[in-house]
Order: sequence, then structure tokens, then C-alpha cells
Amino acid sequence: MDAYLLDWANLLLRWVHVITAIAWIGSSFYFVFLDNNLIKPNSPDLLEKGVDGAMWAVHGGGFYNPQKYMVAPKKIHTKLHWFYWEAYTTWLTGFSLFTVLYLWNAGTFLIDKSLMDWSPAQAITAALSFLVVFWLIYDTVSRVFGFRENGERIVGAIMMGVVAFAAWAACHLFAGRAAFLLVGAMIATAMSANVFFWIIPGQRKVVAAMTSGVAMDPKELAMHGKRGKQRSVHNTYFTLPVIFAMLSNHYSFLYTHEYHWVVLVLMMLAGALIRQFFVQRHGYHLGRASNPLPFAIAGVVVLLGVIVWLRPAPTANASAASAAPVTFAQVSQVFEQRCYMCHGAQVQMKNVRFDTADGVKQHALNIYQQAVVLRVMPMNNATGITEGERGLIKRWYEAGAKTE
Repeated sequence: MDAYLLDWANLLLRWVHVITAIAWIGSSFYFVFLDNNLIKPNSPDLLEKGVDGAMWAVHGGGFYNPQKYMVAPKKIHTKLHWFYWEAYTTWLTGFSLFTVLYLWNAGTFLIDKSLMDWSPAQAITAALSFLVVFWLIYDTVSRVFGFRENGERIVGAIMMGVVAFAAWAACHLFAGRAAFLLVGAMIATAMSANVFFWIIPGQRKVVAAMTSGVAMDPKELAMHGKRGKQRSVHNTYFTLPVIFAMLSNHYSFLYTHEYHWVVLVLMMLAGALIRQFFVQRHGYHLGRASNPLPFAIAGVVVLLGVIVWLRPAPTANASAASAAPVTFAQVSQVFEQRCYMCHGAQVQMKNVRFDTADGVKQHALNIYQQAVVLRVMPMNNATGITEGERGLIKRWYEAGAKTE
């Protein structure tokens, strides 16, 4: 029953996490689009109100006229909408999902004893430290270098190195699937922390100064705006790398590769380059940015390079006729030794059992896909299945997966 309830928690948390992530990413992308398409108005009434940029858009049968005020308008006539719960809820549901799937079952999903033979408590502590340490490094680098001349380039270069090192370390400490997800989680944590520690507090101070009537240093108000914009821009570049890391755990050929940490870094780099193309594309037609096409080309080249690099080596097809037929009794012995731990009478992960002929017959295709084709089961090969046993399952399935 515990495994069954955990599966439901996994499903529901994943569902809510994806919904809130869509809301957060959608609003983030929209405001980046706005910033790059707002045009400084010529109308005296708008300039007098302090409007620094405006645009017209049409959607859903109506026309919209968003306007941006630098620092703050003199008066807000309607309810002020804050964009922060999308970010907070995305992190909360994501961390809860990470806890349910990886931390709660650290011995199965987080630890690969062939890499690091440590206790679940040690592995969990190390995993959580990735989230905290990355934020501290990123925040320090952004504050120290972010507003210097060419500061954003310096921040970008340093953080690329930090992410590459973190990917290398995670892939040498944790199971490949967990390592990819952990690197994505540490960046996503920094994204949410940007909103929590800098963007929203800065905006609250600006609103408080505007509504209280108490004079506030214009330079301080301007800095809140500059820092908020800085962290928002950082978040938009983090987005595609994070999404890739979150999706990668469904594709074992990525995280089981000998140099999986290099794969992760390259794919994240491709995502950041492609995101740069879309960011600059919005302002290119207004003459505010250089031609963004080289970024798209570079990103695609990196993607194609990884695709070519990871292509499977050709294998000679062995003659099925020359191999002795595999009986159900033979594969049942493999299931008993390698699979019953998670799919037997005591535990039924994903509500699946392999200790009965009916259960094996019902899930024969999944057994073949997970153990033979994708080679992701047993998870992290915790039960030590051999290549010969995988081959036995392969021959049994391809001969008809008989259970009599």
C-alpha cells in the first residue's frame, strides 16, 4: 500500500508541478517579449505620466496596450498584480516531487554503489548541499560582477564553469538519472531564490515608497529595478537548460553514457544558445539587438554534434535459430533474483508484480523495454542483473514471451 500511495503522490505532484511551471515560464517568456518590444512613446500625456515604453497587441478578439513605467508610476488606479506564486509553487511542488521520488527512496534512486557506496543520509545531505551551494555561488558572483563593465559576460562565463563542474561532480557521486535531475534542480532553486530574495522584495520596497509618500533615494529605487531585471534575465536563460534536465530522466541513453556529464553540459549549452536567439529576435527588428541567427545556428550545431556522438554502434544480428529456446521457468529465476525486490509479493512498485505468470504476461512488453531496450531496470542495477540475463529476457520475449 505504501508503494501504491507513493506512486499517486508522484503522479499528482508531477501534474501540479508541470502546470505551475508552465504558468511561471509562460509569464517569464511574455515579460521578456514585452521588454524587447516596448517602444518609447512620443505622446506628451504618456511621457508626462512617466511611461518609458508601450506597445499594441491583439489577442483573443481584443486589443491590449501594455505600458512600462521606470521605477514606479505616480499612482496605481487598479489592483496591482504580483507575479510570484507561479515561481514559489513550481519550486515547492518540484522539491516535494524530488523528495517523494529520490530522497524518500535514496537507496534505490539516488545511490549508485558502483560510484559511491554511502548511506542514504549521506547521499541526501550531499544532494541538498548542491541546491544551497549553487545558489550561494551564483548569488555572490551576480552581486560582485553583475553591474561592472561587461559584468554579465563575466557572470555568464563563471557560471558556465560552475554548472560544468557541478554536472561532473553530480554524475560521479549519484546515479545518472538522479544526477541529471539534481543539476536541473539546483539551477531551478536559484531561479526561485532570485524571485524570493531579490525580485519581489525589491518591488515591494518600490511600491511601499510610492504608496507611503515617504521620499526614497532615487538611486536606491533604480538599483531595485536594475537588480530585478538582472535576475529576471538570468532566469530566462536558465529555463531551457532546466527543462532539458527535467525531461532527460526519461531517456536512459543520455544518463547512462560513459561521459554523461559532458552530454548534460552540452545539451544545457545548446538550450541557453537557442534561448538567446529568441530573446534577441524580439528586439532585432527594432534595431536594439544584433542578428540573433548565429546563436540559433550554434545551438543547433551543438545539438547535432551530440546526436552524432551518441549514435549507437552497429551490431551484428545473432541468429535466433542458433540459440536454444528460453523457457518461462528460466526467466522466472531471473525475475526472482533481480525483480521481486520491487515487484514481488511484499512490494509492488508502480502497482506491478512479476511473481505470477499473469503479472509477467500482462507486463511482458514493459519488461522487455525497461530491462533490454532501455536498460534502466533494475534501477541503477541495484540487484546486479548480468548481460547474460538481459539476453535471456530478450530471447524469451522475441520468441513470444510465453508463460506456460
